[in-house]
Amino acid sequence: MAIISNCTASIIKDAAIALKQGHLVAFPTETVYGLGADATNKKAVARIYDVKGRPKDHPLIVHISSMELMDKWASEIPEYAIKLARNFWPGPMTLVLKRTDLAKDFITGGQDTVAIRVPSHTLANQLLEEFESLGGYGVAAPSANRFGKVSPTNSQAVEDELRNFLLGKDKILDGGQSQIGIESTIVDCTSNVPRILRPGSITLEMVENLLDIQISEFDAPNLGVKVPGSYETHYSPNANVLLNGEIIQGNGFIALEEIPTPAGAIRLGSPKDNDDYAKILYSSLRLADSKGIGTVNVIPPVMEGIGIAINNRLFKASNLKSLNAYDQN
Repeated sequence: MAIISNCTASIIKDAAIALKQGHLVAFPTETVYGLGADATNKKAVARIYDVKGRPKDHPLIVHISSMELMDKWASEIPEYAIKLARNFWPGPMTLVLKRTDLAKDFITGGQDTVAIRVPSHTLANQLLEEFESLGGYGVAAPSANRFGKVSPTNSQAVEDELRNFLLGKDKILDGGQSQIGIESTIVDCTSNVPRILRPGSITLEMVENLLDIQISEFDAPNLGVKVPGSYETHYSPNANVLLNGEIIQGNGFIALEEIPTPAGAIRLGSPKDNDDYAKILYSSLRLADSKGIGTVNVIPPVMEGIGIAINNRLFKASNLKSLNAYDQN
């Protein structure tokens, strides 16, 4: 197992063949790096759970190359779900739909739904298209990190996190830095009106404006729905994360660049705006661990737009309980 840069057509074909043979392939998406396996191969998918240390009842997202393949996995697709797919795919949105027989319990966590996404990263889509040309139907790919830890946004972070768990025929494809930096928005499409189960860069307002309806954010666990990131503690570095807490000398510090670094603090991230905040958040938290910093003080961005998703991840990383339903996703 090694990082593979300069991913030519031949390299991508080899990676697709590896997936068909039951091996794991870590690959970039626009959100974070994913750890992929053939979504119809029970043994290969079991290795994802083993490598990540992920609970067996925690569902996975199936990645496909085109919305034309939705009906392979979804048995009931509402008109509004088709509209969402047409407008936001390829892109950072995951749709939860009633499953077909193709989606087995080992993918869905035993639920009667399946989560589907079409990523927009060029390398990811090339890999999916090549895999499908070999007879594959989809690639299951949670984030390429140990369960509950910080998602990787570059190939080196994947290797740092998983080098002791991947095998020789597994692969890590290098596609540069993830452009968004936080996981996809998850939308439940199993009712008459969609529900946001995890916030992301595609916001509730964007969904409402497209569909011309009013929707709400929901508490996924209390609905009896399992989705990625639904544990109270998630996206967590080894360092203790404090939101707006007392800053002690030697603590790490992350805040918008307009906020000065407190005396004695170690600056880990200085995003210029909320989009940049999302992009550098996880790498900044990983930097704290690489420096051996025990505590990181974070000043969260305003709760609007992608700032809602950033706050969601920060609340999980700090093991706090948010006052709104987004915290549960």
